[in-house]
Amino acid sequence: MPCREPLRQRASICNQTVHGFHAPAVPSSDCDSMAGDTIFGQMLRGEIPCDEVYRDERCLAFRDIQPQAPVHVLVIPRKPLESLRAADSTDSELLGHLLLVAARVAKQEGLDDFRTVINSGLEAGQTVFHLHVHVIGGRPLAWPPG
Repeated sequence: MPCREPLRQRASICNQTVHGFHAPAVPSSDCDSMAGDTIFGQMLRGEIPCDEVYRDERCLAFRDIQPQAPVHVLVIPRKPLESLRAADSTDSELLGHLLLVAARVAKQEGLDDFRTVINSGLEAGQTVFHLHVHVIGGRPLAWPPG
């Protein structure tokens, strides 16, 4: 499997800094085809390792390289969607699946309480322009975030 080693071991293979590591990030509102060229696309193709916690035919889940809580997992679709704003009605089953996987991963990680976050766009805090669901928990989380 392509996602066995932590990403930190291969941090300098790309040309842009994302979460403190080098990776391509493409902040464009209409770049679905380019979503596959991000660090997440590279992980899905097995070009970059990750700390995998779940995979199936529609998505991959792995530990965030800069966790904001004791548990911080990202769930990404295999389909290259730039963000939630790029999704349409044909993606409804996939989007539901991502949320169900997020809940499954939270349970698998021992969380009773957790937060899911989807950032859409640069000003919302999205740094990798491939749709991803953050699963965060293991400590009290304040509201509002950020």
